[in-house]
Amino acid sequence: MTKQLNNVRHDYLRYANCWEDADLLLKGLDIQAGDRVLSIASAGDNSFSLLSKSPELVVAMDINPVQLALTDLKRAAFKVLDHAQFLNLLGFEKEMDRWTLFLKLEGVMNDTYFQYWKDRKEELEAGLIYGGKFERYFSYFRKYMLPLIHSSGTIDRLFEPKSSLEQELFYNTTWNNKRWDALFRIFFSRKLMGMLGRDPAFLKEVELPVSEFILGKAKAHLSAEEAQGNYFLNFIMKGEFGSRLPHYARKESFDLIKANIDSLRIEEGLVGLGLRKYAGFNKFNLSNIFEYMSDDLFRREASLFAEHTKSGAVFAYWNLMVPRKLANLKAFTTQEVADLPTDMGFFYEGFNINKRL
Repeated sequence: MTKQLNNVRHDYLRYANCWEDADLLLKGLDIQAGDRVLSIASAGDNSFSLLSKSPELVVAMDINPVQLALTDLKRAAFKVLDHAQFLNLLGFEKEMDRWTLFLKLEGVMNDTYFQYWKDRKEELEAGLIYGGKFERYFSYFRKYMLPLIHSSGTIDRLFEPKSSLEQELFYNTTWNNKRWDALFRIFFSRKLMGMLGRDPAFLKEVELPVSEFILGKAKAHLSAEEAQGNYFLNFIMKGEFGSRLPHYARKESFDLIKANIDSLRIEEGLVGLGLRKYAGFNKFNLSNIFEYMSDDLFRREASLFAEHTKSGAVFAYWNLMVPRKLANLKAFTTQEVADLPTDMGFFYEGFNINKRL
């Protein structure tokens, strides 16, 4: 795919959760019955959320087989377990013999993926939603940095109901102290993020100051009323999603996904493989894959999308710190979507909906 990825390890779990807002994705893609969707798997979450809208097909793809092992475990859990068991197995709720719940998935999971997790009993029993490198990165921040900045009481106050004006005032007068600014810049620097969070190769195309960019996004969101109910932010600050779960794990979503789970296919490889193996994709969840590409590679990938799709195909993706946009190329245009919700993935620069001309 790109030279950067030749040096990226794909033998461990990078993301235990999808860190893109599924509610925003669903609104942007407007999935309909009969749609055929290609989705970047990551931890599987948003690919499952797409199933809640009853598409004909969702193909979840990833180049990391461990991400697919997690996706397949969640797929089997949808098929076999009820909602309470599902939440317990993954770690959303307090432990209820996760190992016994996992063993119920034997014969439903891909044999290779089942054996992968069977050999990692300790990780599974600890709760899989905490087990990715990226999640551990946030846990280091929460355990070692945040206590030097704020008390648990102040952290709780960040999430308490307040008006927009009160939230902004709280951030400016209480939260945004010198320790927050200094330690945030250190922990979310390019060096530490590459070492503890994302692979350094994933930052190769980034030209802007990493910590300054992320601090600016954090300031804008933590100053806003929407921060109070942000489950991503709750996980980062408190180590759990709280009362509002990610879309795929909510009871109303769970039942819809369970009913459509057989419409999911899991494939290892680059998106080009999926485009060639399955015909007729008209919706795409591309996560933030353009972040890692050189400009030349981005243009080649865009040409591949144009070649294998018809007019009207819709592409959803995020920009983080590298501004790659399909709409800047001649085969695509911006798709306007009214009333998009606030992006709970507050650290992204932007969410894009583009359409094939």
